[in-house]
Amino acid sequence: MECENQTSLTEFVLVGFPYPKKLKGPLFIFFLLIYLLTLFGNLLILLVVVFSPQLHKPMYWFLCHLSLLDMTVSSVIVPKVIAGFLDGGGVMSYGGCVCQLFFFHFLGCTECFLYTLMAYDRFLAICKPLHYGTIMNRRTCLFLAMGTWFGGCLHSMMETALVFRLPFGRTNQVNYIFCDIPAVLKLVCADTTLNEMVTMVDVGLVAITCFFLILTSYMYIVSTILKIRSAEGRQRAFSTCTAHVTIVVTYYVPLVFIYLRPGSQDSLDGVVAVFYTSLTPLLNPIIYTLRNKDIKVALVRWSSSKTP
Repeated sequence: MECENQTSLTEFVLVGFPYPKKLKGPLFIFFLLIYLLTLFGNLLILLVVVFSPQLHKPMYWFLCHLSLLDMTVSSVIVPKVIAGFLDGGGVMSYGGCVCQLFFFHFLGCTECFLYTLMAYDRFLAICKPLHYGTIMNRRTCLFLAMGTWFGGCLHSMMETALVFRLPFGRTNQVNYIFCDIPAVLKLVCADTTLNEMVTMVDVGLVAITCFFLILTSYMYIVSTILKIRSAEGRQRAFSTCTAHVTIVVTYYVPLVFIYLRPGSQDSLDGVVAVFYTSLTPLLNPIIYTLRNKDIKVALVRWSSSKTP
């Protein structure tokens, strides 16, 4: 639908989520602490894997990519959320909004592909152990990992181009914590039905396809594990998968809630967005550290070697 106040915007104002003014200081400290812990936790995982020869395996190679993604997506969103608690901190340039939307969907889609790849890796390791080393060689791992980044980039380029080709009205208030497609489309002075449909189909197709592949992998994995006679063997096999299953659940539930349900409630969506943009990147290194024996052992060894 056309509007009379169509204009060229030079900046957007991120409204954020509603909160009592007296909590501005505590929330600023809380999100700053979350952000610093996220960077520290994921950087620690990266360093431990890189400097621990026993972790130079495909599973941990993909975990390094996940840690890099978590650090990056958190850096794309959280610093602006933190700045929003300061006077004028919610103002973002037009170019900044374009970049934030692009990188968020680029990194988010890449992470979706990476979770699928990690499930495939576990499938091969548990169900095809004799062929695992041949199939998941270094060249294949590099090719698959780079493919996830390339696929995420293509997805985001299409989504970003479709949104910012549209005209915007005088209102520049983004009623959200960052520049995301549903929130930005509400500022458009044109019919956005096509964009909304493409977004739902595109995001839905990627999410459902990846989730189906992950589910299929784990159906075979569970079937194979149940055939293992040794209780210790079954426990070890399950322990290598539980961390991945946990982070997949924490990733997909907010994704479905935001993009694949009819209607939108800005305040509720904002709360969910805080979880998957701020807390999930922090939880991933914690989950993998607590649930993975190899990483815990490597972490103790690495920290001991650094202690004088």
